[in-house]
Amino acid sequence: MTTRLTVTGIAKAFGATKALVGVDLSVNAGECLALIGENGAGKSTLMKVLTGAHRADGGSMTLDGAPYDPSGPLDARSRGVAIVYQELTLARHLGVAENILLGNQPSRFGIVDRKRQNAIAREALEQLGLGDLDLDRPAGSLPIAQQQLVEIARALTAKPRLLILDEPTSSLTAADVEHLFSVIRRLKTQGVSVIYISHFLEECRAVAEHYAVLRDGASVASGAMADASETDLIRHMVGRDVAEIYPRIPHDIGDTVLELRGIAGEAKPTDATLALRRGEILGLFGLVGSGRSETLRALFGLDRIARGMVLIGGQPQTHRSPRQRLLAGMGLVSEDRKSEGLLLNLPIADNLTLTCLGPFTTAGLINRGRQEASARSLMERMLVKAAGPAQAVGELSGGNQQKVAIGRLLHHGCDILLLDEPTRGIDVGAKAHIYRLIGELAAQGKSVIVVSSYIPELLGICDAIAVMCRGVLSPARPVAEWDSHTILSAAIGAEENAECRMQSAE
Repeated sequence: MTTRLTVTGIAKAFGATKALVGVDLSVNAGECLALIGENGAGKSTLMKVLTGAHRADGGSMTLDGAPYDPSGPLDARSRGVAIVYQELTLARHLGVAENILLGNQPSRFGIVDRKRQNAIAREALEQLGLGDLDLDRPAGSLPIAQQQLVEIARALTAKPRLLILDEPTSSLTAADVEHLFSVIRRLKTQGVSVIYISHFLEECRAVAEHYAVLRDGASVASGAMADASETDLIRHMVGRDVAEIYPRIPHDIGDTVLELRGIAGEAKPTDATLALRRGEILGLFGLVGSGRSETLRALFGLDRIARGMVLIGGQPQTHRSPRQRLLAGMGLVSEDRKSEGLLLNLPIADNLTLTCLGPFTTAGLINRGRQEASARSLMERMLVKAAGPAQAVGELSGGNQQKVAIGRLLHHGCDILLLDEPTRGIDVGAKAHIYRLIGELAAQGKSVIVVSSYIPELLGICDAIAVMCRGVLSPARPVAEWDSHTILSAAIGAEENAECRMQSAE
């Protein structure tokens, strides 16, 4: 079989930080290589070297047998290397078709050929099951899942020889994931090579023939995916055995601290009723667009509540601002950390502490020493990999950014935590740490609502689960009463339809 890409001894440093210290890998034509590693292992830096965003300090690469050292992203793209980054890079104000062909628009006499542009964009979207998407709709107005698919469609229009997918399913529904997998399989039959980066090892196993593991910027393992167990892969990633992915921390569940009674937003949710108790971990599942994130946003005061009532500690507190919610001890981690969860240009210390600066403030002035000492302690607790609290949070990997977003709620001392996709983009070892942290918070009497698209996660850590379908939230039931099938059935309305048929038959 023909070798498409070889990487030998690639090294890259940023000042004193050595991001890559000797990476070796290869991928054949028509095959998929799963690139696996913890956050901060060097995966993103390696991808930027492959696509010309960074120049390597040492080592060599070949593409289809010829020396390969792209001078920039455009050079890499012209040689058939395309990438879809984990963090969205869309021009939010431009239309879908404009984003898909951005920088490569077909033209006649210097004028964009919009008919041809739309045809190319439509063809790429049809491969992903989005053939009916409005091509003129601003990309920024789309749900996160559809924005992710627009990014993927843009890569497909380049007709790549090597396609790199960095956490491509982190915001996708199960149906979207299957569409993507079918596209990957079809591309492989056409001789396209794929490098697939994901923390979901079951996805890697589903699409990849081979794997390569990075740890601390170096290659530590590689081989045939069929010969590697999940335990082996995790051990290679973290350098140790991870005995418990879903650790169960004993915790007592007390009285109700939060109630939603028939909450409705301007669009969604349409009817959300739930009760959260002290020390409880309550999971919320729903398909993308079902209203699960909108429920948290309305509860936290980011979106207007059109109808219904919110009670905290038995007292009506329906219409409140985010500031008032924070003062009441409620905190939110948004699913979109890049645009809503963090101030990317500010230091880690500011991002960790900005909602509660009182402990470091005297006469209106912030004591940076005390602030950074507190931030350093939180970074150690959250296992944030960074140069220090003064580093800009935008320079961190996506997973480490997510840890900072969660760490801010710990600094604030929130008693009610609303976590929307809290482990999105986080590696297996860090996920286990976050799960343990959630359990420890519950043991301290904190109450947690976890929104997640990953059913094993909810089944593994929650005390109870409620499912949202078309804006309506089902009653929460103990986790023992759920499994993957019943959760998905409730999410698509199958349980409700079956119940209606039974009632009709009676």
